[in-house]
Amino acid sequence: MAKKHLKVREKAKRLKAEMVGKVRDDQLCLKEEQIKSITKFGEIERQCHELKQEVQMIAKQSAMTGIKLGVMLGILKAREGGDLVQAANLTRFLREVVAMEKANAILAQVKDEEDS
Repeated sequence: MAKKHLKVREKAKRLKAEMVGKVRDDQLCLKEEQIKSITKFGEIERQCHELKQEVQMIAKQSAMTGIKLGVMLGILKAREGGDLVQAANLTRFLREVVAMEKANAILAQVKDEEDS
């Protein structure tokens, strides 16, 4: 009976050791998956931020295009109505807006080059 009891104890110890090993392996696997998930989530957040910036830039460009089109329409209407002073003022304003856009684009390019 003592031999049988000893064999059962040894078998229990061996099973316990195997279970501890399997649990440890499972924990390592879970930890690796967690690290992968955190990394993937960080990448998704970065891409989301970039997309938001692009959307803002497109909205600003669209607004500026709308303003320029409105000024151009004003120039055409002023010319059609014979108001050459108003047409000249709007043309000058349009040139200033375009020059400002070009200056901002150059500044943004320089900033990008400095960041790189």
